[in-house]
Amino acid sequence: MYFNIKFLIICMVLSMGLTMLIIAISKKCLIDMHKSSPFECGFNPMSYKRLPFSIHFFLIAILFLIFDIEIVIILPLIMTMYNSIMLTWIITSLIFIMILIMGLYHEWYNGMLKWTS
Repeated sequence: MYFNIKFLIICMVLSMGLTMLIIAISKKCLIDMHKSSPFECGFNPMSYKRLPFSIHFFLIAILFLIFDIEIVIILPLIMTMYNSIMLTWIITSLIFIMILIMGLYHEWYNGMLKWTS
């Protein structure tokens, strides 16, 4: 019991001493603004961070994401074709594909698929 407390006190004193030594050695007297700022490749870190962002580019990226999710939903539909009732499978597939086509038409009609402004 006495040995455990003595060992604990030695460990605490040793760790506090090393921590104080490291703090004393690592003090910097001069902080350079360029060295302490985060580095971003190709960007000036001292410039204004809120640059204008093209909403059209964002919408096209969202459309690609939606189309990828649609493909992920269609693939299991194809795999379940052999294990389901054919009439139910055809009706479900047609409803799903019609919803996708209506969404594509809506995006095309509103001009969201144009690559140039």
